[in-house]
Amino acid sequence: MNTLLPTTVVGSLPKPSWLAQPETLWSPWKLEGDALLEGKQDALRIAIHEQSRRGIDIVSDGEQTRQHFVTTFIEHLSGVDFEQRKTVRIRDRYDASVPTVVGPVRRERPVFVDDAKFLRATTDRPIKWTLPGPMTMVDTLFDDHYKSREKLAWEFAAILNQEAKELEAAGVDIIQFDEPAFNVFLDEVKDWGVAALERAAEGLRAETAVHICYGYGIKANNDWKATLGSQWRQYEETFPLLQSSSIDIISLESQNSHVPMDLIELLRGKKVMLGAIDVASETIETPEEVADTLRKALQFVDADKLIASSNCGMAPFPRDVALAKLSALSAGTGIVREELERSAPRVS
Repeated sequence: MNTLLPTTVVGSLPKPSWLAQPETLWSPWKLEGDALLEGKQDALRIAIHEQSRRGIDIVSDGEQTRQHFVTTFIEHLSGVDFEQRKTVRIRDRYDASVPTVVGPVRRERPVFVDDAKFLRATTDRPIKWTLPGPMTMVDTLFDDHYKSREKLAWEFAAILNQEAKELEAAGVDIIQFDEPAFNVFLDEVKDWGVAALERAAEGLRAETAVHICYGYGIKANNDWKATLGSQWRQYEETFPLLQSSSIDIISLESQNSHVPMDLIELLRGKKVMLGAIDVASETIETPEEVADTLRKALQFVDADKLIASSNCGMAPFPRDVALAKLSALSAGTGIVREELERSAPRVS
């Protein structure tokens, strides 16, 4: 798209109360059968409508058709037993009951392709679809078969590549892989994480993105952030690797974080999807606050390579808060867009 400083949402948006419990991550569905399918599609329509009317340029499904950004994909794979559960440490931060890998993992059929086709048919704007990244998938399971995080990641990468190619064929313009694990397992990122991510994106003509954040605004994540000191420099380890990778867009957390803005310089040449909306606070950013964040970023990334977004998903927010934050994102980006257009050299 030719829009200067396009806006988008990183991942989730709140679901309607008739579909799932509000302000609750991974809430069970309130509907069943055909009513659930219809309810998901209605929620997706609402998400598209709200993004469009609030000035979001690259729209997504807001993850309205899935409960969890990782396990909803895994549920559709063979080789994973959801009845046989184990408690594991997720991203070295909190304990969770997770399914077990009991055999070779396989994708028997497309997972999100029908939903992506519905999204494509519902809007003429560019669309983005999110998938879990290989390392984050590995970190959300108990592996009782491969006995190797790396081997399992490569299996997942091949499966994700199959899904991504079919999403591309369905008309998806940007395919985003979510890898919050990249901010935790820095040695694995270097050893095999980026390579597995590139395998997941191999051969795609659609633009590819990787989203690396510090997590939803839940207590476990906020407590972890409090231990990271006055500067969060995890990106310093991963950005050079991603700058030389095949991934087109790097998505990062910025607003109200302790990430030094100059780390973006390490991504020079890549598109940057900058988080200018905080997902750990219900306080609504002012347009000027958003604009100020983007202005600071423009010291280190060219304007034609900057995309304005949220830090992470907004599923835990009340809907009115999330929607107000979308409006602030759009308004603040509009301020900077106008400044850039006014300062551009005029051709006589």
